[in-house]
Amino acid sequence: MRIVVTGVAGFLGSHLAERLLLDGHSVIGVDNYVTGLPRNVGHLSVFDSFSFVEHDVTLPLYFDEKIDGILHFASPASPVDYLELPIQTLKVGSLGTHNMLGMAREKGARFLLASTSEVYGDPHVHPQPETYWGNVNPVGPRGVYDEAKRFAEAITMAYQRYHGVETGIARIFNTYGPRMRPGDGRVVSNFIVQALQGDPITVYGKGEQTRSFCHVHDAVEGIVRLFYSDYVGPVNIGNQNEYTILQLAEMVLEETKSTSPLNMLRMPVDDPKVRRPDISLARELFGWEATVSLREGIRKTLPYFKREVESRNARARTILDQL
Repeated sequence: MRIVVTGVAGFLGSHLAERLLLDGHSVIGVDNYVTGLPRNVGHLSVFDSFSFVEHDVTLPLYFDEKIDGILHFASPASPVDYLELPIQTLKVGSLGTHNMLGMAREKGARFLLASTSEVYGDPHVHPQPETYWGNVNPVGPRGVYDEAKRFAEAITMAYQRYHGVETGIARIFNTYGPRMRPGDGRVVSNFIVQALQGDPITVYGKGEQTRSFCHVHDAVEGIVRLFYSDYVGPVNIGNQNEYTILQLAEMVLEETKSTSPLNMLRMPVDDPKVRRPDISLARELFGWEATVSLREGIRKTLPYFKREVESRNARARTILDQL
């Protein structure tokens, strides 16, 4: 197939494009580098079947060639990014999704939306099944991301119902792994970088809030299986195991052998108290569940962050030497 991947220079988009290329497809990657990095797609140039277009998908985009699939992953995804880029986040969730659905309709392509567990907000139902409508504050600071994705889901289903576009929606829970930006504000990358640098580990509240952490290898497998299926509605893609933030911090300290202290701060506004996917539907539809344990995933991820921290420290030393 010839497949368009938006947000291809992002953490998850780059892994997804790589997997599709290895599966033998042609991939057209699209990104405007607002939060993505050129180095995340540099290695994909070895594939003759990969091409790249630098473009903001909130603006119209056209391709002459036949397109079989569109995976819409363009969006700021970390709290640091969407709180700094609230308007861009809302635009890519609305205008960007609208534009890519229009392309899917024109080309007769299957459209897969990268949604998020954030559509469940601070949930009153635990674990969260796809049938749960969520508890989201639309006017809170996190609302720019939550509501952008909720709107994206609504317009995706509208195109499916009224235009017959073949759609799928992946509700992706906390995902981590190589190619995350060290300073992107997500908890796994934050803790690992802080531990490697010997900085205090930033824990909000008492660290009793829970999350389910899915290694990127598992997440990509689930997303690809959903794309290859013909299922229309949302499917949770996440690890079924739940940890407190304090447990995550302790595990990172153990694996990095760091002596960093914990720095306990006030809880952010609307921060969810619990988060764990009910993945019964993914198991039933295509036999998927996460297999990489959190400790194993941290071990797989550490070499990448060690290189990132060493590279950043080397650049800092060079700048100091030049002063």
